[in-house]
Amino acid sequence: MEERLQKYMASCGVASRRKCEKLIEEGRVSVNGVTITELGFKVNCNTDSVLLDGNPIKLEERKIYIALNKPKGCITAASDNRGRKTVIDIFSDFKERLFPVGRLDYETSGLLIITNDGEVFNKIMHPKQNINKTYIALVEGVPNENEILALKKGVDIGGYVTSPSEASIIKVEGKNSILKIIIHEGKKRQVRRMCRAIHHHVIELKRVSIGNITIGDLEEGEWRYLSKEEINYLINI
Repeated sequence: MEERLQKYMASCGVASRRKCEKLIEEGRVSVNGVTITELGFKVNCNTDSVLLDGNPIKLEERKIYIALNKPKGCITAASDNRGRKTVIDIFSDFKERLFPVGRLDYETSGLLIITNDGEVFNKIMHPKQNINKTYIALVEGVPNENEILALKKGVDIGGYVTSPSEASIIKVEGKNSILKIIIHEGKKRQVRRMCRAIHHHVIELKRVSIGNITIGDLEEGEWRYLSKEEINYLINI
C-alpha cells in the first residue's frame, strides 16, 4: 500500500502531519537511503525503509488516546529548548512517541488530548470541524449584560473578531465572577483575550471539555485513557 510520506509519518506517531511536512522540507527524512524533501513523495508502507534523523520509524502497533488535565506551569509541547516542563514529560514511561492535540497556554489548566495518532490530530485541528471547547474562567469583576452579549456576538481581540460563542455567568464570588465560555476557534490565548476585550481580566482559566470529551474529576496532572466510545467519537469526527 502506498501513501504520502507525511501521512505515513503521522500514522507512525512521529508528529502531526503538518509537523511531518516541516521535517521533510528540512531534509531530515530519508527513504531507502535517499533524502526526501518533496511533500508529494509516496512510500510503500510494507517494504520501504523510512528514517528520521537516521533513526527508523514504523507504524505504531498500539494507538494511544489519553485525556490529561494539564497542570498550570507546564507547556503544551513535546519538548522545549528552554528546559521547561512539558506535558509529554508526564508520559516519560511510554515507549510510544506521544504528542498533544492543540494547545493550552502556560498558566491555563484543563483538558488536553494526548495521542500518537496523527490522523486524529488532523481531524480535531482542521478548521472545518468547528469542535466546541468549553472553558471555565474566574475573572475580575462581574460582566454586565452588554458585555456578555458582546462575548456571544464576537469581540475584537486585536486585529481579529471572534466568531459567535456561548457565554454565561455561573457564579459571582465577591468582587469576581466565574464564567462559562464555549468557543470553536483556537486562536492563541483566545479566551483570555476575549475577556480582556470586555475589560475583565482572567485570574484563572480551565478547559473542561473538547467536543463530547470531558475532563470529569481528573485533578491537575492526572490522566486517563479515553473510553472506546470517546475514541470512536474522535475517529468519526
